[in-house]
Order: sequence, then structure tokens, then C-alpha cells
Amino acid sequence: MSVPLTLTIQQGAAMLKPMFGHRPKPKKFDLPLRYYNPEKEKSRRERIRIETRMRRKDRQGGRVLLYAGILCFVVWVISRL
Repeated sequence: MSVPLTLTIQQGAAMLKPMFGHRPKPKKFDLPLRYYNPEKEKSRRERIRIETRMRRKDRQGGRVLLYAGILCFVVWVISRL
């Protein structure tokens, strides 16, 4: 007497289910839509882009000084050898 293959697969899946436990489904939220103003969003993105660019320019001077200081230190160390 042979057991059909589909029956053994179903029994195997049924045996594995309790091992992994119950997995709850993610909660669904019903949030109200907010008003979207494309002009206001565009101006906000432009302002953020300009502020970011200004911050980068401010940091460039510090980077040049840092690299110059490191170069001076390396030259000093080499001259001492």
C-alpha cells in the first residue's frame, strides 16, 4: 500500500506550523489625507537645497586648513628623521 506524495507533503506542512507559531498580520491604519500644496513643497525643497549648499561651502575652508596642517605635520616628521 503506497501513500500519495501530496498527502505526505500536507502532513509535513501541518507538522511545521506549530513550530513557528502564530504570526500576526500587520495593523492597517486609516489616516486622513493631509492637504498637499505643490508650490509650498517646491519652495521648501529649494530652501533646504540652498541651506545644504551653504553648509558645504562653510566646511570647505576648514577642510583646506585641516589638510594643510596634516601636510605640515608630515613634512615636519620627515625632516626630523
